[in-house]
Amino acid sequence: MRRSIARSVNRRFETKMDPVKLQLRSNRPVFRSSYSKQSNPRSRILLYTSISIAVILFCYILFFPNKTRQHTKYRVVIDGGSTGTRVHVFKYEVRSGNLVLDFTEKGLVSMKVNPGLSAYAEKPEMAGAAVAELVEFAKKNVPREGRGEAEIRSMATAGMRLLKKEDQEKILDVCRRVLRGSGFSFHDDWATVISGSDEGLYAWVVANYALGTLGGDPAKTTGIIELGGASAQVTFFSNEPMPPEYSRKVKFGNFTYILYSYSFLQFGQNVAHELLKESLVSRGQEMGIESLQHMKPIDPCTPRGYLHDNGTWKLSRNGNFSECRSASLKLLQRGKDSCSYQNCFIGSTFLPKLQGNFLATENFFYTLKFFDLAPRAFLSDLLVAGQQFCEEDWSKLKKKYQSLEEEDLRRYCFSSAYIVALLHDSLGFALDDERVGYANQVQNIPLDWALGAFILQSTAKLDLQPFDWIPFVLSGNSSALVLIFGILLVLIAAWFLSKWRNPQLKTIYDLEKGKYIVTRVNRYS
Repeated sequence: MRRSIARSVNRRFETKMDPVKLQLRSNRPVFRSSYSKQSNPRSRILLYTSISIAVILFCYILFFPNKTRQHTKYRVVIDGGSTGTRVHVFKYEVRSGNLVLDFTEKGLVSMKVNPGLSAYAEKPEMAGAAVAELVEFAKKNVPREGRGEAEIRSMATAGMRLLKKEDQEKILDVCRRVLRGSGFSFHDDWATVISGSDEGLYAWVVANYALGTLGGDPAKTTGIIELGGASAQVTFFSNEPMPPEYSRKVKFGNFTYILYSYSFLQFGQNVAHELLKESLVSRGQEMGIESLQHMKPIDPCTPRGYLHDNGTWKLSRNGNFSECRSASLKLLQRGKDSCSYQNCFIGSTFLPKLQGNFLATENFFYTLKFFDLAPRAFLSDLLVAGQQFCEEDWSKLKKKYQSLEEEDLRRYCFSSAYIVALLHDSLGFALDDERVGYANQVQNIPLDWALGAFILQSTAKLDLQPFDWIPFVLSGNSSALVLIFGILLVLIAAWFLSKWRNPQLKTIYDLEKGKYIVTRVNRYS
């Protein structure tokens, strides 16, 4: 009987004690902390990953700043000038959304063939052979894998502008046929005859790009005056109101430029010289052959003693710089009586007051180079040099300049007088004006309008593309990498600071109080 009671009591005791034992077992190991390393492995992984990325970027910046592979691109521009056709191959990269040009010998190559495209007006099919030769040159300078995306454009200038529209189109169609099969990227509307205003605009762009003023204050830009073979271009920033047909608007960077740009067709050096000779010969024929022995020299624009065949008779040419200058000015002022504007410096064409500094390029530069004059020489220096040349005996000149063709040599009498008549007598530059410089390149950048066209078209295309931050980061731009590295360091420092400032806590079960409590743990224990 006692045994049964004992067993009954033990069962009652066990029943009362079991819940307590279970409760103690379940709470004894309890330890929770949202900040502990053991309880939050994701934070630890994130921390280690951030540190690793920061270390990798830091090592990249230190040891591999220039090792990132850049994607090199190419573009081809064919300049259909009046005296020849030239192809330019431009090598460049796009870094951080900016155009980076290569002006080394391998980064900018050119080739010229003669004559110009306009010479094929009677036989347009012959233009195809000239363009094909230029295309083959371009292929040799563009890797095969880069030709498919390399654009090729053909832009003809004043020589073609002098032709009839139907003759222009015949020549352009032949060029397009060749360019379609070139292997480069090409559309038919990329073979055109550009306006004189465009030609001047592109020349202005490359000049100010080379001088570092493109993308800056418009008032600090430099104007451009080109003297080509068939036309002359004048382009500069002007704050004066002007008729819309003379005004061009260019946006580059954060600035918009309002430019005066105009092309004086037939006032290029070669065409103007031919026009002047025709007028002089016509005047001599009107006077009659019998009077030639008694008349004054009728061609003052060739050196003294030069003999020139004119049909069945010869004229004795006696150079006179002053008379050549006067004849040139008369040619430049032709049609001024019909000027409908307040000021017409050349013919009947509107031209605002010249503002700022100017660069005179192409035949301006070649003429001063021939006379061994400095890029910043005064017009008065050219006047003296030209006068001495025109009045020098032709036989002595031939001995002195044996390497030059006679046709090219005798033209310098005219070109020196024509430049003085154009810049001083027509445009109003003083003979000792310091605003004009003569150059065909600035440092290693050629002042070629084709390069200006490439710069303007390429930057406009970049502006239309959405910004892609991944290539920007991976492009080797050290400033971008330094910025990212700095941000990561700040985030890591903030994370450690928050850990240091916030106390370490743990949750335990208090047996005496019979409930869970949160207590502070010594950080350094």
